[in-house]
Amino acid sequence: MKSKKGLRRTGVPSSIQKRGFLSLKSLPPDELDRQRCRVGGVNQNYTSSAGTLYHIQVEDLGPVVDRVTETEVRRVNVIVYADYGEPDARIIHGRDYDFPDLRTHDHNDTIQGRIPELAGAARDVIEEKERKQIARIKGLIRDYHRTKTDRAKRAFEEANGLFPFLFSRAWSELKRERAAADPAPPVAPPAIPPEIAVPEDVLYPLDAALRERVIDIERLIHAIRGDLERLKAAGKADDILIQTCRKLTLRAREALAGPQASEFTARRLDMTRNSLTTTWRQMQSRFK
Repeated sequence: MKSKKGLRRTGVPSSIQKRGFLSLKSLPPDELDRQRCRVGGVNQNYTSSAGTLYHIQVEDLGPVVDRVTETEVRRVNVIVYADYGEPDARIIHGRDYDFPDLRTHDHNDTIQGRIPELAGAARDVIEEKERKQIARIKGLIRDYHRTKTDRAKRAFEEANGLFPFLFSRAWSELKRERAAADPAPPVAPPAIPPEIAVPEDVLYPLDAALRERVIDIERLIHAIRGDLERLKAAGKADDILIQTCRKLTLRAREALAGPQASEFTARRLDMTRNSLTTTWRQMQSRFK
């Protein structure tokens, strides 16, 4: 039997496939080949207002099949690394932005124009995350000075080790607040929380395959949250659906940001993503 070393799944020699003969023959006149629907991206270093060094990576992944909707989309991926270039570098933000799968030069130009916007949005995410982290660290400092417990001390020291620039900013703000001795601002009544809370402080694995699963799960939580609110407004969300969404998304949030996050495995993430996908698809049927 002759060797099939030069054949791929189509049975066509790879040398011909690489030249794009097959794909070009079947394409409409104005449609580009899949390989030409990627416009690169940007890699930018960014220093936050608190002094932390970040690296922003925006990459056009081209046409991909979305695992949840099972449709082809044009996907742009955004990743933000904190303490970039240091041994303890970590990913603090990851997100996929999906656009219509239009394979034209004009759409390439549109995607090219959106990439700087997405890099700017990533900088806004960095500053917002730092503001929240500074507020959390100020609470840890107050708690330590009030209680002097070992637990408060460990949390205090961990924050100082992980976020030295933010810890310095939080400490300085507390000193200024004590010096000013302004009366505490009036406390606003708490807002009514949504049925589903979005994950905070998600831990993104450095491994690309695991990180893709985490980003999918985070996106599904946001999608379920928004769709549940729309179903409630339309009177199509019963108690069983609401409780199911609460339980599934709570477990998913714990998997992404809780103590289990250091134990990421492909199997665990796949199970979480599959459960959320099934629920999301059931919700879509109620809109019909």
